[in-house]
Amino acid sequence: FGFASVMESFTGLKCRKSAALKPIETKRNGKGEMEDDEVDEIAEEEEPLSPSARLFHEPNFNVYIIAILGCKTRINPDILKANLPHTLLKHPRFSSLQVVDEKNHKEMRWVRTRVDLDKHVIVPELDQGMGSPDKFVEDYISNLTKTSIDSSQPLWDLHVLNVRITDAEAVGVFRIHHSLGDGTSLMSLLLACFRQISDPEALPTIPGGKKREMKKPETTDSGWIWRYPAAVWWHLRMFWNTVVDVFMFFVTAIFLKDTNTPIKGPPGVEFAPRRFVWRTVSLDDMKLVKNAMNTTINDVALGVSQAGLSKYLNRKYGEGNLPKNIRLRSTLLVNIRPVSGIQALADMMQKDAEAKWGNWIGFVLLPFTIGIRNDPLDYVREARATVDRKKCSLEAFYTFFIAEMFVKLFGVKISSAITHRVINHTTMCFSNLVGPQEEIGYYGHPMAFIAPSSYNQPHALMINFQSYDNKMTIVLSVDEGTIPDPHQLCDDIVESLTTIKDAVVSRGLANNCT
Repeated sequence: FGFASVMESFTGLKCRKSAALKPIETKRNGKGEMEDDEVDEIAEEEEPLSPSARLFHEPNFNVYIIAILGCKTRINPDILKANLPHTLLKHPRFSSLQVVDEKNHKEMRWVRTRVDLDKHVIVPELDQGMGSPDKFVEDYISNLTKTSIDSSQPLWDLHVLNVRITDAEAVGVFRIHHSLGDGTSLMSLLLACFRQISDPEALPTIPGGKKREMKKPETTDSGWIWRYPAAVWWHLRMFWNTVVDVFMFFVTAIFLKDTNTPIKGPPGVEFAPRRFVWRTVSLDDMKLVKNAMNTTINDVALGVSQAGLSKYLNRKYGEGNLPKNIRLRSTLLVNIRPVSGIQALADMMQKDAEAKWGNWIGFVLLPFTIGIRNDPLDYVREARATVDRKKCSLEAFYTFFIAEMFVKLFGVKISSAITHRVINHTTMCFSNLVGPQEEIGYYGHPMAFIAPSSYNQPHALMINFQSYDNKMTIVLSVDEGTIPDPHQLCDDIVESLTTIKDAVVSRGLANNCT
């Protein structure tokens, strides 16, 4: 939702200075490993892990980020290994171990190390004549969630699956431990390694956040009289919303739980394997709804998700028996640090420039409205109202400061327990990431789709929206013990988009779009 930029533009607040990472020029051998003398020099460049990074090493919060990359051609592992040292490995986090400092109260530190790409780029031998390649890829990724990466090496790997599926000729699966960075920063870093297909020298173009058009009052000589009361009212609203949101955060941590629905996971769900399913829809369909209703893509994504979840739950409870006043919330882990742009990260890898990096995690509890609506456009209207209300709040900032205070006063373990309790008392995770506007590729490997998600979070369901070119990929990460039919849920979300778009077209609202 871009809360970091929203908060900063609203308030001008700045958090503590972020870590500026600068890559060190290194000589590498044929395997992409640093030479021994370079390792000795870099070993002095140790840096402690941030409190948020240490949080992701707690047993109940050991989260991994998954990026499923569909490719339009078969993937050549040799080309990947030859170019990773000049791109991704330039980032210090991807060339560093997380080492426990026994002399300093067991504090964890980043220590640069040699990277053996043969251990990080994994290419299994596959039967090209397999019966169901789509099912095989799903099962393979699901099996990854049953394992973790050995802490004796940097906490990332790339699995190359050269098998043709419905929407790609091959699939690459990046697995990255969440302690390396937040999802938005990591996706920006990956995209900074890619180039446009139409212009191999050009970085991907990420569209900026476009504000919803608002009707402005006519300007008169006396207009200034109303500006000050409006500004005072706006700040009072933000103050009140922030107080309410922080209060709800504390109440949720203490006792307030979401309604037990068929999609709410049981205690310990973070330790269960995950199933990832995805569907790709037309981004133009979502833009049509956005323009017709004067909303944003975020509003449409949230509205479509609410409609799909309502449809799915209505079927689970029995048609017409969907309970009223279901409390269903999504926990958004928001990085309030302004994210380095793709250009800054590309400069870091190519020109040894500095770039900001680090997890500054705040919490936003986003309520979902569940119910069967006669007018499908009501789902988008309700989503817009919810997002507008959350934008007028400093919830993410204050929950971040509260979490930092708990870490300093009580340590990572107690802070982790409180964080886990808040998330466990809600139902799901939700995110919407903006991707490149044009087709991109990595050294001759054009991308067909991008599908990010994560696992080991204390939720049975996570919904991610990821745009790319003129497409939007909807990704579900589910615990099959809670949600045994994830493809049905994904279909319900896709069908809800079609229903909402058809409602816009049938009422002639699309004709008003420019």
